[in-house]
Amino acid sequence: MREREIRETAFAMPLTAPAYPRGPYRFVDREYFVVTYRTDPDKLRALVPQPLQLDEPLVKFEFIRMPNSTGFGDYTEAGQVIPVSLDGRKGAYTLCMFLDDHPPIAGGRELWGFPKKLANPTLRTDIDMLVGTLDYGDVRVATGTMGYKHRALDREAVAAALAAPNFLLKIIPHVDGTPRICELVEYFLEDITVKGAWTGPGALSLMPHALAPVAELPVLEVVSTQHLLADLTLALGTVVHDYLA
Repeated sequence: MREREIRETAFAMPLTAPAYPRGPYRFVDREYFVVTYRTDPDKLRALVPQPLQLDEPLVKFEFIRMPNSTGFGDYTEAGQVIPVSLDGRKGAYTLCMFLDDHPPIAGGRELWGFPKKLANPTLRTDIDMLVGTLDYGDVRVATGTMGYKHRALDREAVAAALAAPNFLLKIIPHVDGTPRICELVEYFLEDITVKGAWTGPGALSLMPHALAPVAELPVLEVVSTQHLLADLTLALGTVVHDYLA
């Protein structure tokens, strides 16, 4: 293969059969179960990278089902997202994500810098409850429960919250092991249609784990719960801060 052909065709690995197609990526019937909780402010502050600013000691633990997505297929993920602000703009910083499908792990890490690892999250309805779980290997590290559709939420307010900026710390090493890329990335969700939004009584349990340390941000108080169903597009990102510049 000639150099020109490589330049024109290469966008992901492996060269001859990339792990994911070109974006952006459309999701249909994306289902969220989000537990917002209050945690230790000192522990949380230590995990939020500058220049992002922490307003309140809150964490959103998300369980997400994605049964229909372009290029990524059918998969589930779970993880922790921290409400932050940058230059006065409120948004969210993704601390960690765990999912059960290789293409979105590869694409998420390589394109945007999503902090994704392979694990076994689930989101399901159990009689009168919405239940989210996260297993790392055979070990349960998170369990969330919520009363099923107890009260409807304002869909416009939910759509506005989903449209807020999102931030990621993208790290790609050089071949000698030193950082080649270390950037703060901003991305948005676009073309959002909220099909349903509900709340109800909720609970969240986190267990200590060496390689899935979600319990390092302990649950001090459950603040709110959300169960959402939406169609949306995951847009590509932009670099807002280069740590190596």
